[in-house]
Amino acid sequence: MANSSDEEQPTTPSPHYDNDVNDDECHPNSDAAAADEAQHEGEEPDAIPNPTVERGPFILCEVNRNRVCIPLKVRLYQAALKGDWKTAKSIFDIDSSAITMKITDADETALHIAAAAKHIHFVENLVDLTSSSALAATSGEGYTALAFAAASGVVRMAKVMVDKNSHLPNLHDLYIPTPVLMAVAYERKDMASFLFSNTNFEALLPSEQIKLLIATISSDYYDMALEILKKKPELARERLQNGETALHVLARKPSMIGSNTELSFWKTSINSRFPKIYHTALMQTLAHQIVERLWNFVLGKSTMLELHEFIKHPTRLLHDAARVGNVEFLIILIRSYPNLLWKCEDEGKSIFHVAVENRQESVFNLIYELGGLKDFLANFHDKQKNFNMLHFAGLLATPNHLTKVSGAALQMQRELLWFKEVEKLVLSSHLQMKCDPNLELFEVTITKGRVDKLTPRELFTKEHEQLQKQGEEWMKTTENSCMLVATLIATVVFAAAFTVPGGNDDKEGIPIFWQNKVFTVFVISDVAALVLSTTSILTFLSILTSRYAEEDFLVSLPSKLLFGLLTLFVSIACMVVAFGAAFFIAYDKTKTKIPRAIGTAAILPLGCFCLCHSKLVVDILRSTYWSIFSFGYPKKRLF
Repeated sequence: MANSSDEEQPTTPSPHYDNDVNDDECHPNSDAAAADEAQHEGEEPDAIPNPTVERGPFILCEVNRNRVCIPLKVRLYQAALKGDWKTAKSIFDIDSSAITMKITDADETALHIAAAAKHIHFVENLVDLTSSSALAATSGEGYTALAFAAASGVVRMAKVMVDKNSHLPNLHDLYIPTPVLMAVAYERKDMASFLFSNTNFEALLPSEQIKLLIATISSDYYDMALEILKKKPELARERLQNGETALHVLARKPSMIGSNTELSFWKTSINSRFPKIYHTALMQTLAHQIVERLWNFVLGKSTMLELHEFIKHPTRLLHDAARVGNVEFLIILIRSYPNLLWKCEDEGKSIFHVAVENRQESVFNLIYELGGLKDFLANFHDKQKNFNMLHFAGLLATPNHLTKVSGAALQMQRELLWFKEVEKLVLSSHLQMKCDPNLELFEVTITKGRVDKLTPRELFTKEHEQLQKQGEEWMKTTENSCMLVATLIATVVFAAAFTVPGGNDDKEGIPIFWQNKVFTVFVISDVAALVLSTTSILTFLSILTSRYAEEDFLVSLPSKLLFGLLTLFVSIACMVVAFGAAFFIAYDKTKTKIPRAIGTAAILPLGCFCLCHSKLVVDILRSTYWSIFSFGYPKKRLF
């Protein structure tokens, strides 16, 4: 199914072709064939006998130019696959039983093949020739032709079948998905809507109903999911065979749950102008309504023990949401049942421990809305392993979280920010608390056969040792490249200061165009380029000679890199301006537009530099300065 690897996937229907042809079936009358061959023995090689159709025991054959008998079911398969209605009609005229003949090794008919191949005209004509009861014929795997049409997504084919047999949407084998479930699983939205409106939902088995509900949620068809819940709200507590409920699936979809139950005025007003934006906002709002509806039903119909079992199996509902940063989901549940804040795993992890472990700022920031209660939650720890929240901050983040920022140095900075933030919340005694070894979480240090216990800081240093080395290497590589460019700029603009455009006066030695306003622009921009490029060189030199300690990655190194990049960028801009001014002074007397055009074209390198380094500059700004707003600013969203 579309978005949940743990859900049951519907078996993919696929047309099969049977190449096994019995020789006796291909030559039902060998004596007649021999006589016919003798009759044509004297003909020239190029003479082609007229194809004849011979009838064997149930198998129709067509004798081709090479006297080879081709079973007509093979010809019919080829016609259905290509959408060749003329050939198929000629076969049906010979034998009407071919309309419902099983033509593949999976017992599929021509209608199955044509529907899977999306040949609308072929399907429409064949349905006209097929009885309503014959439309319900299934393949060897249990699929009707409507199931194939549902997977193809062509509503017109499904409509012509349903118009002839209205029971088709509800017909399917016990272990085969319904046509509407096929359409949802293959993400055919229009087909799913059509089939859902023509399916008797109440007649489906409860297991089929919950499969359909979870499939619509997985495919982000929240309008259909809401309709299902309105028909049968009891599905909120139903589970798949793997134990998952609809809420468990929604817990893993952080980007699809909005913060409001109704669309705002401005989002509604952009419906006609930006339909995609409106549709996304609408689905997020509907997803919010679905979560509320599901959770309220579970709360109202469950005892305390049943509720605890519901959120614990098959996986922990709250921790699944915290792990992926699904803050809106958590807010909905906690608002209705605040006691969930105190629910921990068996090893003593709350949702905030999970948020720290998976670097989810939005979930972690909810702790600041709890006032004094945050001190109790932040200091939960596993009594068996002595693993507190700061130990989780000391673990190396997973690669998918590290790569949110570019460069190992900025990744190291991000890890330090998390460690420092959690350090503010925990008790001072937790700073020196040593955890017991846990090989599943981190590698431990072994000294003389003894396994060391680690404090949070020791754990952080050990876990980030390799990342720190990579950050140092990345920083040096970046500053070497930038320093080379800055050195070249300084060399060029220094030389340009003494080889001014137009030259100097022979008598006084001053520049000839010193009274020209454009010359003033040249001088100022040239001096600025020299000063800034020199400053950039010195900044990158300070990075090169840094000690690269852990704390240096927090502010010092990123700030120096940012300052060096900005001064380098401005020096390039000043150099380009100086070049344009010099070119204009030298060639302005030509009275053409070429000097201005060339001077303007000189800004292209500036734009190229911006495009290549803008993401790095933004990442540094966000990680070093904007990150101070990432933590500790409650928005009063919980209560």
